Amino acid sequence: MPVLDSFLGGKWRSGSGKLTALKDAATGVDVGQIPSVATDLAVSLEFARSVGGSELRELTFTERAQILKDLSKYLFGHIDEFVEVSYHTGATRKDASVDIDGGIGTLAVFASQGIKQLPDSKIMPDGEIEPLSKGGEFSGKHIYTPRRGVAVQINAYNFPVWGMLEKFAPAFLAGMPTLVKPASQTAYLTHAVFRKIIDSGILPEGSISLLAAGPTGLLESLLTQDTLAFTGSAKTASALRSHPAFIQRGARFNAEADSLNCSIMGPDVAMEDDEFDIFIDQIVEEMTIKAGQKCTAIRRVFVSEPQIDEVVEALISRLSDVVIGDPRGSAVTMGPLVSIAQREELIQSLNELLVDCRLVYGNLNRIELRDADSESGAFISPFVLVADDLLSATPHQVEPFGPVVTVMPYSQIEEAFQAAALGNGSLVASLVTRDDQVARSFVESLSPWHGRLLITNAENARASTGHGIAMPQMLHGGPGRAGGGEELGGLRSVVHYMQRTAVQGNPTLLGQL
Repeated sequence: MPVLDSFLGGKWRSGSGKLTALKDAATGVDVGQIPSVATDLAVSLEFARSVGGSELRELTFTERAQILKDLSKYLFGHIDEFVEVSYHTGATRKDASVDIDGGIGTLAVFASQGIKQLPDSKIMPDGEIEPLSKGGEFSGKHIYTPRRGVAVQINAYNFPVWGMLEKFAPAFLAGMPTLVKPASQTAYLTHAVFRKIIDSGILPEGSISLLAAGPTGLLESLLTQDTLAFTGSAKTASALRSHPAFIQRGARFNAEADSLNCSIMGPDVAMEDDEFDIFIDQIVEEMTIKAGQKCTAIRRVFVSEPQIDEVVEALISRLSDVVIGDPRGSAVTMGPLVSIAQREELIQSLNELLVDCRLVYGNLNRIELRDADSESGAFISPFVLVADDLLSATPHQVEPFGPVVTVMPYSQIEEAFQAAALGNGSLVASLVTRDDQVARSFVESLSPWHGRLLITNAENARASTGHGIAMPQMLHGGPGRAGGGEELGGLRSVVHYMQRTAVQGNPTLLGQL
């Protein structure tokens, strides 16, 4: 089994300490090992700050954007290689397209936006010159400049490629070097893509590093000008946020955490409408893509009370057609969870939900598989639960990170909006309706509780990117439980890695800046 090495200080370095075996999610076969400790982490971070940061700050925004464009073209040429590795994570080819194709596509989007919208300079203007004196000889202007630290990213296991590239792109465009810390379970896929990035020779020296080991010493090595972008559980995000690196030394912290996303079917939608099928298709898609292991996946489903039986029956009918098995099989439409341990975690969440909910579809003890063994792989059935009481506690508190939804009835649409807010902050909520007034109320009621809202009907469904897809041009993040941070959002995300400064002086000089 290969032992993953880290790329630190501009060199590939072996780690040390205990080795953890990494297993194929479908077969249980060992595919690699990851060490617990990296070598000279503090020194390597300083190399990134001094060498990588200096190299990047010598480039203009346009030059950095062109490098991202070249890198995206190079990586697109190696997608087939990455997909072969991705099968080990339990991902089908369709799942891999979200992670791999989507991640590389995000690089291309940031490259395009940088070339078209950012100045060919090293300073980004923010607003117009503001006169500060009656005669106009003294003025002020806000500008953005790159921070002098490292953009550290700690990623979740479910998006080992997209998670790396969607954080790297805005940081690189801002002029800040990046250190990637992937989740151990799927670090071998991140490692495969990262190695191609280094082999390409496209990036400036020191502009990207890889920590393929445990995080020991990482937070302790962060300094004032560094940033940390974290994706993972709300519990871990809360623990990280309280570290002295952030509350004492002033390093920046951004979190994108798990959340109880929801989808609402408007009261105007009837079973014979196209919107009904759109609603059902969307839920099944979110349950089965990556086996529901997406931070944006639908967990709660709100339906008008008279239609709840119709919705449940339609979901059961569609889920009965799902083919579960080894993701390498062309007929398979849902692969396994990422690991046996993750399956045990999901079963625990299911048991917690069943305190307030009843199970209407799914079986913990028996599952029909295609070309796979339930003992070796982390396979699990999709589950549909129903909470007869809209205000039942657990559906609004417990997130089952897998192919599980809880359907809940509402009497008035306002009740659904109020229940959606009980998730205490989520990444995304979606609504299927033809009624513009319902859609307007949805936006007014749930915007404070969500980072993104999606409104779908028969007119836009074909063009819609869907409930669970975070587009690079749009904000990704959410308040409260979802972490309170922001990622993506086009060029909005670039300024997270820059310092805004008010410069006061002669208006001629300010104009030149």
